[in-house]
Amino acid sequence: MFDRRLIQNFDWTLLLILLLIAVASVVNLYSATYPIKGAGGSQVFMKQIYWFLIGFAVLLMMTSFDYHQLERLAYPIYFFSVALLVIVLFIGDMRSGSQRWLSFGGISFQPSELMKISMVIALAKFFNDHAQVNEYRLRDLWQPFLLMAVPALLIVKEPDLGTALLLVIVSFSIILFAKMKWRSLFILISVTLASGPFLWMSLKAYQQRRILTFLNPDLDPLGAGYHINQSKIAIGSGLLWGKGFLKGTQTRLHFLPEQHTDFVFSVLAEEWGFVGALVLLLLFLSLIVWGISIARSSKDRFGALIAVGVVAIVFWQTMINVSMTTGLLPVVGIPLAMVSYGGSAILSTMIGMGLLMNISMRRFMFQ
Repeated sequence: MFDRRLIQNFDWTLLLILLLIAVASVVNLYSATYPIKGAGGSQVFMKQIYWFLIGFAVLLMMTSFDYHQLERLAYPIYFFSVALLVIVLFIGDMRSGSQRWLSFGGISFQPSELMKISMVIALAKFFNDHAQVNEYRLRDLWQPFLLMAVPALLIVKEPDLGTALLLVIVSFSIILFAKMKWRSLFILISVTLASGPFLWMSLKAYQQRRILTFLNPDLDPLGAGYHINQSKIAIGSGLLWGKGFLKGTQTRLHFLPEQHTDFVFSVLAEEWGFVGALVLLLLFLSLIVWGISIARSSKDRFGALIAVGVVAIVFWQTMINVSMTTGLLPVVGIPLAMVSYGGSAILSTMIGMGLLMNISMRRFMFQ
């Protein structure tokens, strides 16, 4: 029987924040894909609207069951996602030199997007089952490291270094929340830094060029440094109030590369200026703070861990993308959550937001 208390406890604040971000995304994509001549933007912004409609429907579906049921399904969901990552390496669609998509009936999706949510649920399951009074040592964490490493290596093979890096960072965020010994953390960081030269040698040539041009954008201004230079020009030219809707010169003349995906924040900053960019970032900050409050008020460890993982996905995607477009980090191909174009990304994010809503609605109820 449906519990009426769920309607009373529906998280309207979370829904409102998501709706405002969705509106900002659609309006910005309309501008990002608006042709130099003619009327109306491309079909990209219309597809984004359809994906958001599906996404919000998925969000509501994710609130229709008790999230505790995911405990027994956590590892099957994880292994299913890993299987999809293996399949995509054999029969996935090749686009721009990367094999990241599976196609079914004319619809394509990225298994790596589903993997982010599956990883959060699997790690929440592990740390809930292996809760302990003392902090975790490295020897206690070989299973979470294995859960993280397998999909990360498969995603690197696609290749998609940005998503693999995001998966690792989100996983470590959950591990740190579960409380890892500082000594163990220090050892892990030391080993990572010591392996830096080997990691550098394992990078592809274009990835090395991106890092070198991040340190010195003028090293290759028309090649690897072109993206970041054009992005910084667009953001800087927006000044305080921006050039106005559909009036961004870098955007209109298509000097800005990937302006509907990785560099969508640059489009917004050029046309709406510092004020518009600040409003969007404040919306994301509100979402992150609200998500943390849901995690803190969760009635159980499993729900708190899922909430932290979902918030970590949004936080790190936002932080890395904005830092990337402003020249504070190398270009790694991580889109801005819910603002960049992408059906798979929207659906996976909305699944996460649905879980966050689910936990929020049930934090007032005794289990």
